[in-house]
Amino acid sequence: MVKRNYIFDTIRKVYQSYGYQPIETPAMENSETLMGKYGDEGDRLIFKILNSGDFMDGVPPDTLDSKSLTKHISEKALRYDLTVPFARYVVQHRNDITFPFKRYQIQPVWRADRPQKGRYREFYQCDADVIGSDSLLNEVELIQIIDEVFTKLGVPVIIKINNRKILQGIAEDIGAPERVIDVATALDKLDKIGWEGVKKELDEKGFTQFQFTKLVDFIFERMTISADNKDIRILANLNALCEIPKSTESPKPEIITEGAKQLKFIWETIQSINKELSNNIEFDISLARGLNYYTGTIIEVKVDTSKCTSRFTSSICGGGRYDDLTGIFGLPNVSGVGISFGADRIYDVMEELGNRFPKDIVATSKVLVLNENSETMALSLNLIQLLHKEQISAQLYPDELNPKKRGKQKEYASKMGIPYAVSIDLTGEKNKIYKVKKVDSNEQEQSVSFYELISMIK
Repeated sequence: MVKRNYIFDTIRKVYQSYGYQPIETPAMENSETLMGKYGDEGDRLIFKILNSGDFMDGVPPDTLDSKSLTKHISEKALRYDLTVPFARYVVQHRNDITFPFKRYQIQPVWRADRPQKGRYREFYQCDADVIGSDSLLNEVELIQIIDEVFTKLGVPVIIKINNRKILQGIAEDIGAPERVIDVATALDKLDKIGWEGVKKELDEKGFTQFQFTKLVDFIFERMTISADNKDIRILANLNALCEIPKSTESPKPEIITEGAKQLKFIWETIQSINKELSNNIEFDISLARGLNYYTGTIIEVKVDTSKCTSRFTSSICGGGRYDDLTGIFGLPNVSGVGISFGADRIYDVMEELGNRFPKDIVATSKVLVLNENSETMALSLNLIQLLHKEQISAQLYPDELNPKKRGKQKEYASKMGIPYAVSIDLTGEKNKIYKVKKVDSNEQEQSVSFYELISMIK
């Protein structure tokens, strides 16, 4: 928890520095609030909660299939993410908040998934969203936040961006405009299952070989521009998408151009304000993000394995723009964009990379005051209060021990990561009644005054 709180605090401080305000929403939502927002696959992973009392009361006897039965016995569910409950919250409190509204939220979510490394049934998300603004500067700011957080955590990452409008245009181009979610969901798994796995998934959903070939051809056709300089290469590929001819034998939908222009603005703005981002940013046309509600920019962050030895392949942060998520709750035409850090996955990565946490964060206190005898007990308790007034965390070892067994108390301090052990010395010279020793050091114990003690610790 100490290490996880370090991640939370790091993210929280960055959010607050950009003006985001904290909220919380309930663990439970009405099922109708959550269902249908994440695609068929997401809906299957929502934990349903049985109604209170006799939940089978009133269920028609001929209700056998699980979908029909669930409607009768479960009206609530555990939240799947923080974004949909946030949209519900915005609509509910629309008369109390000022738009554009910038909020952050650090809470657990639940998914009925098969537990494995990096994938849990309960895990924490650390979200930030801006709602009530169409400006692409919000995307730029969120990318800056991502870069700043991972720089502070010491995790090298690649920030990948794409635009759902490009994917919508691709779906139109292959003759399946109403099936963009199927295309996006399959492409979202490309790095895990490869093109062969994507083809199998699309085959199962009824796509033809011709449609799959067109999909592959389009992506490779638009990502073949090469250049030694990564920035030039990315800009060239975005320009190629922006300049798709409108009158050819196979005209590409204009929505692709719209999405590419939005990405180009984001890319060029980031380059102009900070050419030296600590982490790499890339345009990936196959990036999809499987959630239904994304409509514009999409962002995904993965560990940069070229800069570290991590074998962690899952995303550790992601997000995107949603143009009308509040519309389903009765507040149409309110655009928002947000990101979400996966705290538990970030924890796993930091541990894997050789414990990137600061060494002193596990210490419960800076000082352990040794409890040696009844004569010094009152002075020891007083010292604790004085240290606290100086904003120094300190604790008293509760069990009185024989001075000959002081080693047991110091051993406790060492195991707890407490750097200083202090005792009362009534026989010392005037004003220097404290003895202090660095716990994990061979340095000799020193006799010091109170002010010398404070100076040493600070």
